[in-house]
Amino acid sequence: MNYKIVRLNTAAQQEIEHSVLIIYTGGTLGMAYDDDGALVPFNFGKILEKIPNLNNLNISITVISFPEPIDSSNINLQHWGDMAYIIFENYDTYDGFVVLHGTDTMAYSASMLSFMLKGLNKPVIFTGAQLPISAMRSDARENLMTSLEIAISKANGKPIVPEVCIFFNHLLLRGNRAKKVQSVHFDAFESENYPPLAESGIVIDYNYSAIRPYEEGKKLRYVNKLDKSVMVLKLFPGITQQVIHHSLSMEGLKGVVLETYGSGNSPSESWFIKEMEDAVDRGILILNVSQCNGGRVIQGRYQTSMDLKRVGVLSGADITTEAAITKMMFLLANEPDETEIKRRMMMPLAGEMSVLNQ
Repeated sequence: MNYKIVRLNTAAQQEIEHSVLIIYTGGTLGMAYDDDGALVPFNFGKILEKIPNLNNLNISITVISFPEPIDSSNINLQHWGDMAYIIFENYDTYDGFVVLHGTDTMAYSASMLSFMLKGLNKPVIFTGAQLPISAMRSDARENLMTSLEIAISKANGKPIVPEVCIFFNHLLLRGNRAKKVQSVHFDAFESENYPPLAESGIVIDYNYSAIRPYEEGKKLRYVNKLDKSVMVLKLFPGITQQVIHHSLSMEGLKGVVLETYGSGNSPSESWFIKEMEDAVDRGILILNVSQCNGGRVIQGRYQTSMDLKRVGVLSGADITTEAAITKMMFLLANEPDETEIKRRMMMPLAGEMSVLNQ
């Protein structure tokens, strides 16, 4: 790719203390209104004009932009590989990384990078905005400024947040625990099943007990193999056997994230359980996740979920759909043993789920 690179020195009059790499993939934050009132990609060479407070951070900033800004609705596996590779290639050069990304699929991308960047020991902060950076009431300035500050923050010489996160509207969330829940308000993301890693106010208040600890001596590995032979199947009242059968019979299908009700419940009709059983017998991986934002699958609490467990459907515990589908793509491509794939689907790889006794 022909990336566009802009280097900024916000510490012209003093010695540089920190360095951050910003990866601009696209999204509202990096847009601005032109003279005709149309949204066009922002020139990051002029970012200090839009956010003069950046000069107070005393950092060196490099911006690598994708050749063409991508609407996050068009993000695909190649883009995930590109983001992860840029971080891997520049890992030793920068204190932290900020990924500017559209909000619609940000939680998917943050989840996937948490799996692809094995041994990550530096901050990777995803952020974006609901309004363009040139808008008067834009949330872009605060989101970007705080993300940069988090990306360079250290305690005893070590990064405070050495993991993939999403920062939005004063909250720092673990990336693979977050979901987009708002499209018209600034508080676009939430993490119902895991506490925020930090909250920004007058100061940034870190929740140290929730942050994955720094691991001395860890080396970063870039794992770029992914398998897209997966799907999300969301249950709804009145879903027919024909829909289920055709969905599970798609050629080449290897994995299904099954969105069930409440704590993992599904229809109890014999045909439904039989369709699940037949799919599992054909070697299709099926992971049971809850449709509830704060849901937690407990297979066996009710008879319907007990039947799913009996036929070999796996429990996703409190994992989000975004983390579940990206984790499935990752494991199907990188773990050759079927039994090991099933075991690892039900245990945390990067803090994306809790371990439940079930």
